[in-house]
Amino acid sequence: MADPLDDLLAEHADLEARLADPAVHADQSVARELGRRYAEIGPTVAASNERDALRADLAVAREMGPEMADEAAELEAQVAALDARIRDRMIPKDPADAKDVILEVKGGEGGDEAALFAGDLVRMYTRYAERQGWKTELVSATEGELGGYKDIQLAVKSRDPANPVFGRLKYEGGVHRVQRVPVTESQGRIHTSAAGVLVLPEAEEVDVTIDQNDLRIDVYRSSGPGGQSVNTTDSAVRITHVPTGVTVSMQNEKSQLQNREAGMRVLRARLLARALEEQAAKDSAVRGSQIRTMDRSEKVRTYNYPDNRVADHRSGYKANNLTQVLDGDLDAVIQSLVDADAEAALKGDDTL
Repeated sequence: MADPLDDLLAEHADLEARLADPAVHADQSVARELGRRYAEIGPTVAASNERDALRADLAVAREMGPEMADEAAELEAQVAALDARIRDRMIPKDPADAKDVILEVKGGEGGDEAALFAGDLVRMYTRYAERQGWKTELVSATEGELGGYKDIQLAVKSRDPANPVFGRLKYEGGVHRVQRVPVTESQGRIHTSAAGVLVLPEAEEVDVTIDQNDLRIDVYRSSGPGGQSVNTTDSAVRITHVPTGVTVSMQNEKSQLQNREAGMRVLRARLLARALEEQAAKDSAVRGSQIRTMDRSEKVRTYNYPDNRVADHRSGYKANNLTQVLDGDLDAVIQSLVDADAEAALKGDDTL
Protein backbone atom coordinates (compact mmCIF):
# COMPACT_ATOMS: atom_id res chain seq x y z
CA MET A 1 0.00 0.00 0.00
CA ALA A 2 1.37 3.40 -1.04
CA ASP A 3 2.45 5.82 1.68
CA PRO A 4 0.17 8.91 1.53
CA LEU A 5 3.16 11.11 2.41
CA ASP A 6 5.14 9.73 -0.54
CA ASP A 7 2.18 10.51 -2.78
CA LEU A 8 2.06 14.04 -1.38
CA LEU A 9 5.78 14.60 -1.97
CA ALA A 10 5.39 13.40 -5.56
CA GLU A 11 2.39 15.70 -6.06
CA HIS A 12 4.37 18.66 -4.69
CA ALA A 13 7.22 18.00 -7.13
CA ASP A 14 4.76 17.72 -10.01
CA LEU A 15 3.02 20.96 -9.04
CA GLU A 16 6.35 22.76 -8.76
CA ALA A 17 7.25 21.67 -12.29
CA ARG A 18 3.85 22.63 -13.71
CA LEU A 19 3.85 26.07 -12.06
CA ALA A 20 7.29 26.71 -13.55
CA ASP A 21 5.82 26.18 -17.03
CA PRO A 22 4.76 29.56 -18.53
CA ALA A 23 2.07 27.83 -20.60
CA VAL A 24 0.17 26.93 -17.43
CA HIS A 25 -0.26 30.60 -16.57
CA ALA A 26 -2.10 31.26 -19.83
CA ASP A 27 -5.20 29.99 -18.01
CA GLN A 28 -5.35 31.98 -14.77
CA SER A 29 -8.10 29.82 -13.24
CA VAL A 30 -5.97 26.68 -13.67
CA ALA A 31 -2.83 28.45 -12.42
CA ARG A 32 -4.73 29.77 -9.39
CA GLU A 33 -6.00 26.31 -8.43
CA LEU A 34 -2.52 24.79 -8.84
CA GLY A 35 -1.06 27.62 -6.75
CA ARG A 36 -3.62 27.07 -4.00
CA ARG A 37 -2.86 23.36 -3.83
CA TYR A 38 0.90 23.99 -3.90
CA ALA A 39 0.61 26.45 -1.01
CA GLU A 40 -1.70 24.08 0.87
CA ILE A 41 0.69 21.10 0.87
CA GLY A 42 3.90 23.15 1.06
CA PRO A 43 4.09 23.24 4.89
CA THR A 44 3.70 19.45 5.07
CA VAL A 45 6.50 18.95 2.55
CA ALA A 46 8.71 21.41 4.46
CA ALA A 47 8.04 19.53 7.72
CA SER A 48 8.89 16.22 6.04
CA ASN A 49 12.18 17.60 4.70
CA GLU A 50 13.04 19.03 8.11
CA ARG A 51 12.26 15.69 9.75
CA ASP A 52 14.52 13.83 7.27
CA ALA A 53 17.38 16.18 8.12
CA LEU A 54 16.82 15.74 11.86
CA ARG A 55 16.70 11.95 11.48
CA ALA A 56 20.07 12.06 9.74
CA ASP A 57 21.49 14.18 12.58
CA LEU A 58 19.94 11.79 15.12
CA ALA A 59 21.59 8.79 13.48
CA VAL A 60 24.98 10.52 13.70
CA ALA A 61 24.41 11.46 17.35
CA ARG A 62 23.54 7.88 18.25
CA GLU A 63 26.68 6.61 16.53
CA MET A 64 28.75 9.00 18.65
CA GLY A 65 27.79 7.14 21.79
CA PRO A 66 26.97 8.30 25.37
CA GLU A 67 28.69 11.67 25.06
CA MET A 68 25.98 12.73 22.59
CA ALA A 69 23.08 11.35 24.66
CA ASP A 70 21.66 14.77 25.55
CA GLU A 71 21.76 15.98 21.95
CA ALA A 72 20.21 12.72 20.77
CA ALA A 73 17.37 13.10 23.26
CA GLU A 74 16.70 16.65 22.04
CA LEU A 75 16.71 15.48 18.42
CA GLU A 76 14.33 12.63 19.27
CA ALA A 77 11.90 15.13 20.79
CA GLN A 78 12.09 17.35 17.70
CA VAL A 79 11.49 14.37 15.39
CA ALA A 80 8.48 13.29 17.49
CA ALA A 81 7.02 16.81 17.31
CA LEU A 82 7.41 16.83 13.54
CA ASP A 83 5.84 13.35 13.34
CA ALA A 84 2.77 14.72 15.13
CA ARG A 85 2.65 17.83 12.93
CA ILE A 86 2.88 15.79 9.74
CA ARG A 87 0.25 13.34 10.97
CA ASP A 88 -2.15 16.20 11.67
CA ARG A 89 -1.50 17.76 8.27
CA MET A 90 -2.14 14.44 6.55
CA ILE A 91 -5.71 14.34 7.82
CA PRO A 92 -7.97 14.54 4.72
CA LYS A 93 -9.25 18.05 4.12
CA ASP A 94 -12.71 19.09 3.02
CA PRO A 95 -12.65 19.47 -0.76
CA ALA A 96 -13.68 23.12 -0.46
CA ASP A 97 -11.26 24.18 2.31
CA ALA A 98 -9.16 26.37 0.01
CA LYS A 99 -12.11 28.31 -1.38
CA ASP A 100 -13.36 31.77 -0.59
CA VAL A 101 -16.76 32.12 1.07
CA ILE A 102 -20.25 33.51 0.72
CA LEU A 103 -21.30 34.16 4.32
CA GLU A 104 -25.03 34.50 5.01
CA VAL A 105 -26.39 35.73 8.33
CA LYS A 106 -30.11 35.87 9.01
CA GLY A 107 -31.97 37.08 12.08
CA GLY A 108 -33.99 34.24 13.58
CA GLU A 109 -36.30 34.06 16.55
CA GLY A 110 -36.48 37.33 18.44
CA GLY A 111 -37.66 39.91 15.90
CA ASP A 112 -35.83 43.25 16.12
CA GLU A 113 -33.43 41.90 18.74
CA ALA A 114 -32.49 39.01 16.42
CA ALA A 115 -31.73 41.49 13.63
CA LEU A 116 -29.53 43.49 15.99
CA PHE A 117 -27.71 40.31 17.02
CA ALA A 118 -27.24 39.39 13.35
CA GLY A 119 -25.59 42.80 12.96
CA ASP A 120 -23.29 42.01 15.89
CA LEU A 121 -22.28 38.73 14.24
CA VAL A 122 -21.57 40.49 10.95
CA ARG A 123 -19.34 42.96 12.78
CA MET A 124 -17.58 40.04 14.52
CA TYR A 125 -16.87 38.28 11.23
CA THR A 126 -15.80 41.50 9.53
CA ARG A 127 -13.33 42.24 12.34
CA TYR A 128 -12.07 38.64 12.24
CA ALA A 129 -11.55 38.93 8.47
CA GLU A 130 -9.53 42.11 9.03
CA ARG A 131 -7.32 40.28 11.54
CA GLN A 132 -6.77 37.50 8.98
CA GLY A 133 -6.00 39.90 6.16
CA TRP A 134 -9.11 38.81 4.24
CA LYS A 135 -11.25 41.10 2.12
CA THR A 136 -15.01 41.40 2.71
CA GLU A 137 -17.55 42.56 0.16
CA LEU A 138 -21.26 43.23 0.66
CA VAL A 139 -23.33 41.16 -1.76
CA SER A 140 -26.85 41.85 -0.47
CA ALA A 141 -28.51 43.03 2.74
CA THR A 142 -31.94 43.72 4.21
CA GLU A 143 -31.68 45.93 7.28
CA GLY A 144 -33.78 45.59 10.43
CA GLU A 145 -36.13 48.37 11.52
CA LEU A 146 -34.03 49.16 14.60
CA GLY A 147 -30.70 48.36 12.99
CA GLY A 148 -28.77 45.20 12.31
CA TYR A 149 -29.89 42.88 9.52
CA LYS A 150 -32.87 40.71 8.76
CA ASP A 151 -30.53 38.97 6.36
CA ILE A 152 -27.17 39.76 4.77
CA GLN A 153 -24.74 38.08 2.41
CA LEU A 154 -21.02 38.85 2.45
CA ALA A 155 -18.25 37.61 0.19
CA VAL A 156 -15.06 36.88 2.13
CA LYS A 157 -11.89 36.47 0.10
CA SER A 158 -8.30 35.62 0.98
CA ARG A 159 -5.35 37.37 -0.64
CA ASP A 160 -3.02 34.59 0.53
CA PRO A 161 -3.46 30.98 -0.74
CA ALA A 162 -1.78 29.74 2.45
CA ASN A 163 -4.54 31.35 4.55
CA PRO A 164 -7.81 30.19 2.92
CA VAL A 165 -11.21 31.26 4.19
CA PHE A 166 -13.54 28.27 4.07
CA GLY A 167 -11.20 25.99 6.02
CA ARG A 168 -11.64 28.32 9.03
CA LEU A 169 -15.10 29.81 8.67
CA LYS A 170 -16.91 26.58 7.78
CA TYR A 171 -17.27 25.81 11.50
CA GLU A 172 -19.41 28.93 11.97
CA GLY A 173 -22.42 27.42 10.20
CA GLY A 174 -25.49 26.87 12.39
CA VAL A 175 -27.68 28.73 14.86
CA HIS A 176 -25.95 31.24 17.13
CA ARG A 177 -27.86 32.10 20.31
CA VAL A 178 -27.60 35.28 22.37
CA GLN A 179 -28.73 35.90 25.95
CA ARG A 180 -28.96 39.57 26.94
CA VAL A 181 -31.30 42.42 27.82
CA PRO A 182 -32.71 43.74 24.52
CA VAL A 183 -32.74 47.47 23.83
CA THR A 184 -36.53 47.20 23.61
CA GLU A 185 -36.86 45.67 27.10
CA SER A 186 -37.94 48.23 29.66
CA GLN A 187 -37.94 45.86 32.67
CA GLY A 188 -34.34 44.72 32.31
CA ARG A 189 -35.26 41.10 31.67
CA ILE A 190 -32.83 38.83 29.85
CA HIS A 191 -34.14 37.47 26.57
CA THR A 192 -32.86 34.74 24.29
CA SER A 193 -32.82 35.24 20.53
CA ALA A 194 -30.91 33.70 17.65
CA ALA A 195 -29.42 34.24 14.24
CA GLY A 196 -28.64 31.66 11.57
CA VAL A 197 -25.26 31.54 9.85
CA LEU A 198 -24.64 29.72 6.58
CA VAL A 199 -21.11 29.43 5.20
CA LEU A 200 -20.95 28.56 1.50
CA PRO A 201 -17.74 27.90 -0.45
CA GLU A 202 -17.79 30.42 -3.28
CA ALA A 203 -18.05 28.66 -6.61
CA GLU A 204 -16.29 29.64 -9.79
CA GLU A 205 -17.90 28.91 -13.12
CA VAL A 206 -15.62 25.89 -13.54
CA ASP A 207 -16.99 24.41 -10.31
CA VAL A 208 -20.68 24.51 -11.22
CA THR A 209 -22.21 24.18 -14.66
CA ILE A 210 -25.55 25.94 -14.94
CA ASP A 211 -27.72 25.47 -18.00
CA GLN A 212 -29.40 28.79 -18.73
CA ASN A 213 -32.48 26.84 -19.83
CA ASP A 214 -32.80 25.60 -16.22
CA LEU A 215 -33.21 29.14 -14.88
CA ARG A 216 -36.41 31.09 -14.34
CA ILE A 217 -35.67 34.78 -13.91
CA ASP A 218 -38.32 37.16 -12.59
CA VAL A 219 -37.90 40.92 -12.23
CA TYR A 220 -39.83 43.20 -9.91
CA ARG A 221 -39.60 46.58 -8.21
CA SER A 222 -37.25 46.98 -5.29
CA SER A 223 -38.48 47.87 -1.82
CA GLY A 224 -36.79 49.55 1.14
CA PRO A 225 -33.79 51.92 1.12
CA GLY A 226 -32.22 52.56 -2.24
CA GLY A 227 -32.85 56.05 -3.54
CA GLN A 228 -34.84 57.19 -6.53
CA SER A 229 -34.76 53.85 -8.33
CA VAL A 230 -36.78 52.16 -5.59
CA ASN A 231 -40.34 51.37 -6.65
CA THR A 232 -39.80 53.11 -10.01
CA THR A 233 -37.94 50.47 -12.06
CA ASP A 234 -38.03 46.68 -12.23
CA SER A 235 -34.43 46.33 -11.04
CA ALA A 236 -34.86 43.56 -8.44
CA VAL A 237 -34.20 40.03 -9.68
CA ARG A 238 -35.34 36.61 -8.49
CA ILE A 239 -33.49 33.64 -9.99
CA THR A 240 -34.89 30.12 -9.60
CA HIS A 241 -32.87 27.04 -10.52
CA VAL A 242 -35.79 24.90 -11.63
CA PRO A 243 -34.21 21.39 -11.27
CA THR A 244 -33.29 21.97 -7.61
CA GLY A 245 -35.77 24.67 -6.58
CA VAL A 246 -32.93 26.84 -5.21
CA THR A 247 -34.02 30.49 -5.32
CA VAL A 248 -31.99 33.68 -4.94
CA SER A 249 -33.39 37.22 -4.76
CA MET A 250 -31.31 40.38 -5.19
CA GLN A 251 -32.35 44.04 -5.01
CA ASN A 252 -29.41 45.94 -3.50
CA GLU A 253 -28.06 47.28 -6.80
CA LYS A 254 -29.85 49.88 -8.87
CA SER A 255 -29.49 48.01 -12.16
CA GLN A 256 -31.14 44.75 -13.11
CA LEU A 257 -27.86 43.52 -14.65
CA GLN A 258 -25.90 44.06 -11.42
CA ASN A 259 -28.55 42.30 -9.36
CA ARG A 260 -28.55 39.41 -11.80
CA GLU A 261 -24.75 39.06 -11.61
CA ALA A 262 -24.86 39.11 -7.78
CA GLY A 263 -27.70 36.59 -7.80
CA MET A 264 -25.79 34.20 -10.07
CA ARG A 265 -22.80 34.44 -7.77
CA VAL A 266 -24.85 33.36 -4.77
CA LEU A 267 -26.71 30.73 -6.79
CA ARG A 268 -23.44 29.10 -7.85
CA ALA A 269 -22.28 29.00 -4.22
CA ARG A 270 -25.54 27.42 -3.07
CA LEU A 271 -25.48 24.82 -5.83
CA LEU A 272 -21.86 23.94 -5.05
CA ALA A 273 -22.73 23.58 -1.35
CA ARG A 274 -25.66 21.36 -2.29
CA ALA A 275 -23.44 19.19 -4.50
CA LEU A 276 -20.82 18.84 -1.75
CA GLU A 277 -23.50 17.91 0.76
CA GLU A 278 -24.92 15.24 -1.55
CA GLN A 279 -21.44 13.85 -2.17
CA ALA A 280 -20.73 13.79 1.57
CA ALA A 281 -23.88 11.75 2.10
CA LYS A 282 -22.63 9.18 -0.42
CA ASP A 283 -18.97 9.11 0.54
CA SER A 284 -18.02 8.36 4.14
CA ALA A 285 -14.49 9.61 3.48
CA VAL A 286 -15.70 13.20 3.10
CA ARG A 287 -15.67 15.17 6.30
CA GLY A 288 -18.97 15.32 8.20
CA SER A 289 -18.37 18.93 9.17
CA GLN A 290 -19.20 19.94 5.61
CA ILE A 291 -22.73 18.63 6.02
CA ARG A 292 -23.31 20.42 9.29
CA THR A 293 -22.09 23.68 7.81
CA MET A 294 -25.28 23.65 5.74
CA ASP A 295 -27.56 22.98 8.71
CA ARG A 296 -29.04 26.03 10.41
CA SER A 297 -31.11 23.93 12.82
CA GLU A 298 -28.12 23.04 14.99
CA LYS A 299 -27.44 25.43 17.87
CA VAL A 300 -23.69 25.75 17.76
CA ARG A 301 -22.78 28.59 20.12
CA THR A 302 -24.20 30.78 22.90
CA TYR A 303 -23.18 34.35 23.65
CA ASN A 304 -24.10 35.23 27.25
CA TYR A 305 -23.83 38.95 27.92
CA PRO A 306 -24.51 39.01 31.69
CA ASP A 307 -21.56 36.66 32.33
CA ASN A 308 -19.44 37.96 29.41
CA ARG A 309 -19.22 34.31 28.37
CA VAL A 310 -19.06 32.52 25.02
CA ALA A 311 -19.64 28.77 24.85
CA ASP A 312 -19.36 26.51 21.81
CA HIS A 313 -21.56 23.46 22.18
CA ARG A 314 -19.56 21.25 19.79
CA SER A 315 -15.96 21.58 21.02
CA GLY A 316 -16.86 22.43 24.62
CA TYR A 317 -14.94 25.71 24.46
CA LYS A 318 -15.95 28.19 27.18
CA ALA A 319 -14.37 31.51 28.10
CA ASN A 320 -15.36 34.76 29.78
CA ASN A 321 -14.08 36.88 26.91
CA LEU A 322 -17.29 37.64 25.02
CA THR A 323 -16.32 41.26 24.43
CA GLN A 324 -13.09 40.27 22.72
CA VAL A 325 -14.76 37.53 20.65
CA LEU A 326 -17.42 39.92 19.36
CA ASP A 327 -14.58 42.27 18.42
CA GLY A 328 -13.21 39.60 16.09
CA ASP A 329 -10.92 37.64 18.40
CA LEU A 330 -12.24 34.30 17.14
CA ASP A 331 -9.02 32.33 16.73
CA ALA A 332 -9.24 30.40 20.02
CA VAL A 333 -12.88 29.45 19.42
CA ILE A 334 -12.28 28.29 15.86
CA GLN A 335 -9.05 26.50 16.79
CA SER A 336 -10.94 24.49 19.41
CA LEU A 337 -13.21 23.27 16.61
CA VAL A 338 -10.31 22.56 14.25
CA ASP A 339 -8.57 20.54 16.98
CA ALA A 340 -11.71 18.62 17.91
CA ASP A 341 -12.35 17.84 14.25
CA ALA A 342 -8.77 16.63 13.74
CA GLU A 343 -8.88 14.46 16.86
CA ALA A 344 -12.10 12.83 15.72
CA ALA A 345 -10.64 12.21 12.26
CA LEU A 346 -7.50 10.59 13.70
CA LYS A 347 -9.69 8.29 15.79
CA GLY A 348 -11.79 7.44 12.75
CA ASP A 349 -14.90 8.95 14.36
CA ASP A 350 -17.45 11.19 12.72
CA THR A 351 -16.18 14.74 12.53
CA LEU A 352 -17.91 17.81 13.94
